[in-house]
Amino acid sequence: MPDVNKVVLAYSGGLDTSVILKWLEETYNCEVVAFTADLGQGEELEPARRKAEAFGVKEIYVDDLRETFVRDYVFPMFRANAVYEGEYLLGTSIARPLIARRQVEIARETGADAVAHGATGKGNDQVRFELGYYGLEPGIRVIAPWREWDLNSRERLLQYAERHGIDIEGKREAGSAPYSMDANLLHISYEGGVLEDTWTEPEADMWLWTNAPETAPDEPQYIDIEFAGGDPVAVDGERLSPAALLSRLNQLGGRHGIGRIDIVENRYVGMKSRGCYETPGGTILLRAHRAMESITLDRDAAHLKDELMPRYAELVYQGYWFAPEREALQAMIDRTQQDVEGTVRLKLYKGNAIVVGRQSPKSLFDASVATFEDDAGAYDQQDAAGFIRLNALRLRLGANRRG
Repeated sequence: MPDVNKVVLAYSGGLDTSVILKWLEETYNCEVVAFTADLGQGEELEPARRKAEAFGVKEIYVDDLRETFVRDYVFPMFRANAVYEGEYLLGTSIARPLIARRQVEIARETGADAVAHGATGKGNDQVRFELGYYGLEPGIRVIAPWREWDLNSRERLLQYAERHGIDIEGKREAGSAPYSMDANLLHISYEGGVLEDTWTEPEADMWLWTNAPETAPDEPQYIDIEFAGGDPVAVDGERLSPAALLSRLNQLGGRHGIGRIDIVENRYVGMKSRGCYETPGGTILLRAHRAMESITLDRDAAHLKDELMPRYAELVYQGYWFAPEREALQAMIDRTQQDVEGTVRLKLYKGNAIVVGRQSPKSLFDASVATFEDDAGAYDQQDAAGFIRLNALRLRLGANRRG
């Protein structure tokens, strides 16, 4: 086994990464740097610091990356209206490249020669993390314990923790944890447990961020979202930072039961996986952004974006954030967003975010042309006859050939 002197571990303080921390020290006889990213997961992160200190870790990073996450990762992705397989708003996927980038930066700062993560060998996250590492630091050593060790069940992890005196706060009996969850400012995800039966409805108490639509308020709430350069900048006239704005939309959407989905998706590693997601603010934002584009984007530019969006979403899902093709697509998308400016009004009601108004100083909508009333000569309807004949020419030729 090649020598490792120092490794930067993506560390949460939970069972898996606490065991990994000790396992790295024991297996590689190396120094471990603990890195915890605050992406708005809603948890107190100082216990992770204290736990790492109790392990004797000398270098501990607990970084608040919430603004960076939303500004530099979530918002660029939403400019593309990215949705994977028609439903998934990529909440976990978009967080991984930022964590990978910061891990590589810390490795450089501390002189570490390796990075490690707690993703399993069955999922997408191992790919996302490692493509990120290699895309930023080609020669970095990557350690993926789940692909190396024999601790392949929660029972074995708990036994290892007990043998090594690892204190796992709130640990449960083996097999009793109902779901595997991941949270950040964009979403919270649920996998495993009863969800592995695709016919079983999720339990009502699984959902943590959103009211059930049937118990949401009986009165709708109207909100205005202001855009500039394709990004949201204000809610109801109040300018907010990216992280604060998404938090506000999460609160509003959660109150009205918006953003729940239950899907079976195709993982990059080849298997199908069922996941449930709550993305209240993101669901509102996607609806509003598309509405803003509807009056500010040229028709064919908008259609081109829609054609490229599935490819962009697939690149994010699979972990190619730092790949040249994603960056090239981003440059094209960002060019289309220069005039995506104005305000969208939505009605939030029992699981729905309904667009009811949109206005922009750069709108391409011209009521004097589109009106069904007298347009005062703004549009000559007789022009349509020649337009239709020219576009029908190939169809007529084909029909004549068929006889």
